[in-house]
Amino acid sequence: MGPAAVHVRGGVITAVTGYDDVPPGAPVQEVGDAVLMPGLVDTHVHVNEPGRAEWEGFQTATRAAAAGGVTTLVDMPLNSIPATTTADAFRAKLDAARDRLHVDVGFWGGVVPGNADDLRPLWDAGVLGFKCFLCPSGVDEFGYVAEADLRAAMPVLAGLGAPLLAHAELPEPLARGALAVAELDGRHYAVYLASRPAEAEHRAIELLVRLCRETGARVHVVHLADADSLPLLREARAAGLPVTVETCPHYLHFAAESIRDGATDHKCAPPIRDRENRERLWDALGAGEIGLIVTDHSPCPPEMKGLDDGDFLRAWGGIASLQLTLSVAWKGARQRGYTPVHLARWMCEAPARLAGLERSKGAIAAGRDADFVVWLPDEEFTVDPAKLHHRHHVTPYAGATLPGVVAATYLRGRRIYHRGQLTPGPAGRTLLRPA
Repeated sequence: MGPAAVHVRGGVITAVTGYDDVPPGAPVQEVGDAVLMPGLVDTHVHVNEPGRAEWEGFQTATRAAAAGGVTTLVDMPLNSIPATTTADAFRAKLDAARDRLHVDVGFWGGVVPGNADDLRPLWDAGVLGFKCFLCPSGVDEFGYVAEADLRAAMPVLAGLGAPLLAHAELPEPLARGALAVAELDGRHYAVYLASRPAEAEHRAIELLVRLCRETGARVHVVHLADADSLPLLREARAAGLPVTVETCPHYLHFAAESIRDGATDHKCAPPIRDRENRERLWDALGAGEIGLIVTDHSPCPPEMKGLDDGDFLRAWGGIASLQLTLSVAWKGARQRGYTPVHLARWMCEAPARLAGLERSKGAIAAGRDADFVVWLPDEEFTVDPAKLHHRHHVTPYAGATLPGVVAATYLRGRRIYHRGQLTPGPAGRTLLRPA
């Protein structure tokens, strides 16, 4: 990290040279003392269009992304109607995205019970990999898979070389947790936390590692919340298994002890756990045991968050943070001695690799797309929900003071955001895996 000149032609980086190595007469964009970093790649975003665009849509999600320095996102296959579990449904998704993208967007397909024969057609149509739930997803259109379903799907994915992204909670521990708190006051965060015990994550990861070993399929554990499961993942990688893991800004920022009763804007699944657990997640990032920070951006209409009655057990689980992810991550990273170089590794390079986009995204290097975020690490701002661009302004970060102001975002050399203003007209493209 240091002064440099980044040369761009036709939207692609052609060279990275010394600061003074600039051809005479070439147009120059000087960023001064700001940090120039690759545009963020967020591989865990719920756009929900078509079918539930009143929750979130391509226009609003990608506007929020641009304002937050995210130049590439990958859309999750559930919450839209139809869910992206067949090639026909994927075509409907692509139709919904057309002419609505302010940043580049790729897509995950879905693994659900009975769709093993749909996986290759989805892969050939251009999805970047596949997502499954090991417990109820919250929507009827996207069923959860049992071990038998995984045994049907994972050999297919292994043959394709496609990653399987898994929501790792098993239903049996969740059912016991729900039963244990059935008569308790759902306004207490401790009650919700007890309803989703860490055992559910731990046992799901055990199953995924075992099936990875048997089938050879690539497995990626999404939104890890339970630090007690880290040894399982460490042992899997030590054995040479293709297992990776991510966590999210909310697990790195909040702690259960500080969540007020009734504050359902903090509800997510798996739940936010205690401070000691949070610090172990940070330690695992520093040690390379967790490779990615991505948002799990999952908005819904405000009434579904249950802010009026504050009942965690009835509220929709999901946190919207696409526009804030860089600043939230930077606050915690800076406090623990990490640098922007670490953020680039966790939030640009590794997510691009997960999605198979490393040839064009995730780094400032010759041959990559000229996607950049220019940000000011020491400048602070207070989160005003009214200034967020995602569909609804509900956020647990409201009123928080965060460091790291995004000054500008560039997509393939074109400035799409500058100091609070988005460039008119969508500049993003759909990113399809070559057949």
